[in-house]
Amino acid sequence: MGRYCQLCSYSFPTARSFFTHRRKVHAYPKPPSTKSTFRRHPHLNARPCDRHGQFLPPNTPPPDRPDDIDWTPFPDRPSFEFVELTFENAGLSKTTLKQMLHILAAKHVVDGHPEYEAIYKNHQEILDTIDAIPHGEASWRTFAIRWRGPVTPNSPAWKREVFLVHTRDTLRVAELLADCPDFDGKYDYVPYEEFTGPECRRVSNLMSARWAYKQANTIAEHPTTHGSMLVPVILGADKTTVSIATGNQEFHPLYMSIGNLHNEVRRAHRDSVIPVAFLAIPAAAHEWEHDEEFRVFKKQLYHASLVKILDPLRPGMTKPHVLRCPDGHFRRAIFELGPFIADYPEQVYLSGIVSGWCPKCLAVPEGQFMPGDLRSREGSEKAQRAYTSAVLWDVFGINPDVKPFTSYFPRADVHELLSPDLLHQLIKGSFKDHLVAWVIAYVKQNAPNEREANLIIDDIDRRLAAVPPFAGLRRFPQGRNFKQWTGNDSKALMKVFIPAITGHVPDQMVQCLTAFLDFCYIARRNSHDSHSLAAMQNLLQQFAALRTIFEEVGVRADDGFALPRQHALFHYVRGIQLFGSPNGLCTSITESKHIPAVKKPWRESNRRNPLGQIIAKITRRSKLAAARSEFARRNMLHGDVLNYVRRVMRRLREQHHSSSSDTASTVDSSTSSDSSIEHVAQELAEPNLVVHLRQYLYRQYNPDDLNPDALPIQLCPYVWSGSSIGVYRAASSTFYAPSELCGPGGMHREMIRATPRWWGAYSRYDTVLVNLDPDRIGMDGMLAARVRAFFSYNHEGDVQKCALVEWFMPDGDAPDAVTGMWVVRPELYDDGERVVDIIPISSIVRACHLTPVYGTTRLPADFHFADSLDAFRRYYVNWYVDYHAHETLC
Repeated sequence: MGRYCQLCSYSFPTARSFFTHRRKVHAYPKPPSTKSTFRRHPHLNARPCDRHGQFLPPNTPPPDRPDDIDWTPFPDRPSFEFVELTFENAGLSKTTLKQMLHILAAKHVVDGHPEYEAIYKNHQEILDTIDAIPHGEASWRTFAIRWRGPVTPNSPAWKREVFLVHTRDTLRVAELLADCPDFDGKYDYVPYEEFTGPECRRVSNLMSARWAYKQANTIAEHPTTHGSMLVPVILGADKTTVSIATGNQEFHPLYMSIGNLHNEVRRAHRDSVIPVAFLAIPAAAHEWEHDEEFRVFKKQLYHASLVKILDPLRPGMTKPHVLRCPDGHFRRAIFELGPFIADYPEQVYLSGIVSGWCPKCLAVPEGQFMPGDLRSREGSEKAQRAYTSAVLWDVFGINPDVKPFTSYFPRADVHELLSPDLLHQLIKGSFKDHLVAWVIAYVKQNAPNEREANLIIDDIDRRLAAVPPFAGLRRFPQGRNFKQWTGNDSKALMKVFIPAITGHVPDQMVQCLTAFLDFCYIARRNSHDSHSLAAMQNLLQQFAALRTIFEEVGVRADDGFALPRQHALFHYVRGIQLFGSPNGLCTSITESKHIPAVKKPWRESNRRNPLGQIIAKITRRSKLAAARSEFARRNMLHGDVLNYVRRVMRRLREQHHSSSSDTASTVDSSTSSDSSIEHVAQELAEPNLVVHLRQYLYRQYNPDDLNPDALPIQLCPYVWSGSSIGVYRAASSTFYAPSELCGPGGMHREMIRATPRWWGAYSRYDTVLVNLDPDRIGMDGMLAARVRAFFSYNHEGDVQKCALVEWFMPDGDAPDAVTGMWVVRPELYDDGERVVDIIPISSIVRACHLTPVYGTTRLPADFHFADSLDAFRRYYVNWYVDYHAHETLC
């Protein structure tokens, strides 16, 4: 169960997550960061103070926190871990838990201890124990909102209904987030500007971007705020459906985080984004569902609820509020409404605009829908004072009946605060719903007949199903033919779509998609500088110019590009400059929170008035998480529970030696076997394995020889074919890739397979990038290779760790002009066999993904993806397979 990493000051809920973190982050050194110069805000500089707000002298240590071993309200660690396992991770029902407790009690009876009871008597005792946890308390309250206009006997039911909103104390939530010791070292106290070179600014986390520094300047105009700490309040709202079959039951949670936390924490730590409210979802009879008065009421209810929910934070927006920080110091905090994470329908509600318009600018939604003048709180208020409702609606796209909630808080501009949304604007919206749909529409419109169109679409699906396997790559065994698409499905399709359509659609259409994908992959990076933002701007211009192909071929001839989600791309560069990398402010974060915060508690409820049960579950999970964090801070969660208890009991028996080990050993997933070289050569169908090994040894011992392969074999070190050699079917590659899904620290680990029977069904020999010249960038210094086997060989006491590979050579001196990707081909001997070689494992940079250049030839219906790396003459080096590959090769 709970574990604690001393190096990171970070607690983990499970042993698996702890060991994964230790392997990824600490088993391999993180490369040194680029040297930068920093300019921190001179006035909002987060000076430590005492709990009463009095500033402390420099270098004053933080006040002591309790560090004694105290498991209150649990009797001991096994009791805590039992509660955490059964309540939070296992999700056991009351009946199952009761049966488990009876089994444990029965075991005591069998062992001759009938007086011993199970860890807990029943389910209710467990709940009472959780409720008694003194940490992480943020109570809920409920307030009611109703229609305030005239009500007659004939008024619709919604005018008489009272709508309930359940909310936590947002001030207390902010205090809990700031006080969590897990976040120490991953928390920015002061807004800053980072420069990696002349006129080259880098932004990553929120506090490194322009908005935080700009707001700090405004706040610092009041001298009473000097020495305070800016605390941006990040919000996110998104409706979620928990069950379609039982009445399409919806919930509308509101989530909260603080902008001082690093993006990687907000993406990875389950307690960095907290549900703080459940908004009311008004419903009306079909007669009134589209009534304008009801529509206005829903939006007014929405904004009134947000104002009430955030009201506890309002005093701290002008007068500093003292709170404790992860490093243990108290500081005077100034709260500021920060970025709001929302999809487009939610943005329409938030910004008070007409649906179809842009919430960020005044561009008219027609034709190319290019960006216009920026909207602002001040500009919208001036327009509402100067123009009629009809003009506001038709000319400015403003709904005059809606007053955004930000109007009630200082310095808050909802149009500025809406953050870029990678999931709904890029991945689901512009890519899956627009570009992919347009490609299929082009095929259907331009094929000679419907049958031919279906044949082309079937071939595209077969190409998607035929891509070689790759670690973490989602497969499409039936192509795109499934109904329930998720964000992960769309991300997986982005990785393999370009090779699948090339040859079936015009080159300009492929180039349009590659420009869009390059824009998306750069936008997703963990940090941005002036160069990456300039590249994004250039790619956006290319995309806007190339997408006219869809008008020319008739797909968008009538409708143009008046698409709000696609139009949002034009605001990405500015959004990144304001708020840092979008990967820390994406709706994928809030959607991932729906599972533990809404969907799982709903499934565990009895479905009768489930919201109250969901709130109770959330509260108890928060308290358990806070208890785990506090126990970890006190160094009470080292090792697994069994070894911990053994050590404690030995101390109690006053024994001074230990026979048990507290170090965790991870089992290597790669399988190995020792065989003779001759046997391995026969198994790999490589009769010249001894020759290759001798040449490899010569190269290792004579690295300055310019052409060792031309050397007579007799001069190479001798290798006996009967020598023992260790063969491995897999190896792992660990590298710094903060843009990928990774833990704190940015280290990413992937497996490289070389096995003749993957899952006992088919062979799998992965491809890798091999570093030939470390002084050159990208593919200029690397070659692609296919690993046939990993092995180790002991030559006169010197253990060589090697890989047998097939080489793939570049097919040209530049990337492909249409797809933008490098193309490689297998290197062949004169007899047509593929060239093989032995290389040191240390020369392998990482795995790579080769996808076939299909050309215009259609795949047979029974083609299997395991044959892809053998069946084609040329392959793309697919840099869309993950973000690190794109960043490395692009």
